[in-house]
Amino acid sequence: MTAPSDIEQVHAAAREISSQLGRVIVGQQTVVEELLTCVLAGGHCLLVGVPGLAKTLMVRSLADCLGLSFNRVQFTPDLMPADVTGTEVIQEDRSTGQRELRFIRGPIFANVVLADEVNRTPPKTQAALLEAMQEHQVTVGGVRHALPVPFFVLATQNPIEQEGTYPLPEAQLDRFMCQVLIDYPNEDEEFQIVRQTTSSASTKLTPVLTEDRLQRLQSIVRDIPVSDSVIRFALSLSRLSRHNHPQAPDFVKKYVTWGAGPRASQHLIHAAKARAAIQGRLHADESDVRAVAAPVLRHRIVTNFHAEADKQTADGIIAQLIDLASMSSQSPSLAERVSGVFTRS
Repeated sequence: MTAPSDIEQVHAAAREISSQLGRVIVGQQTVVEELLTCVLAGGHCLLVGVPGLAKTLMVRSLADCLGLSFNRVQFTPDLMPADVTGTEVIQEDRSTGQRELRFIRGPIFANVVLADEVNRTPPKTQAALLEAMQEHQVTVGGVRHALPVPFFVLATQNPIEQEGTYPLPEAQLDRFMCQVLIDYPNEDEEFQIVRQTTSSASTKLTPVLTEDRLQRLQSIVRDIPVSDSVIRFALSLSRLSRHNHPQAPDFVKKYVTWGAGPRASQHLIHAAKARAAIQGRLHADESDVRAVAAPVLRHRIVTNFHAEADKQTADGIIAQLIDLASMSSQSPSLAERVSGVFTRS
């Protein structure tokens, strides 16, 4: 069983990281919490926001706070898979004159990899991320090369400029635990941003964690208990999002082409555990699942043209599914109903 002192370690670390990020990132508390949830749950994250909202700065600052190595890859239409994973070159030994193949590591060999504008490179290069994200390794010339541990891919997308882009296929989107939306700051936050970034003052962040300690915190998060009812609640969110499910609601059958798969249910529980630990609680409950449902499910629910015509978004469908699943979880189970029938007065 997870000890209160272990949870306090996660809570204190998350609070300190948020405090450090707050020195360079103005506002965006929800975004920071969702990023930390992904990191502590050991998942990858897709950041979606218009240019100029400090997506790159946020990821780099997070890597600095975690004390991890960081590499950035700017995805462009001419980027090749070897530019990401690395390649083999022929090297000659000057003492013997013999030649041999030597593997030159690509930028993906870092703890935190920022895949900037990931939808601007062709599918062949996007696919180079699949093995790395899922297996934490790359294969070049038939030889497997392990990636550093821990390993996170934080990718960014621009939602307003889609001409000449290559939308990520569902198989690759499903590798991301969360899709985090970054919105414009309010007036006071934007004023503070302009004041901070137009002066000569610079802020240096202090590393809060090390690689070993981060892995320890991830292990604590994974061991957080969760009840079967919470797992059932997460399952219901994923299963009811599938239009061909017998109990799928009418709005899902009308607006959804493809729903969430089993990996979504796993990520809902992982993210719920991480959120509970960040808030200093010993177990995850349904409120944690509700809080992480939108970032975990929004990129896994594919809507159709009926949804576009009726201005229905994935987030709106998720909100309806949460209400529906909450009502179902509050109704008595079959065992409870049968027990009530046979109870003597």
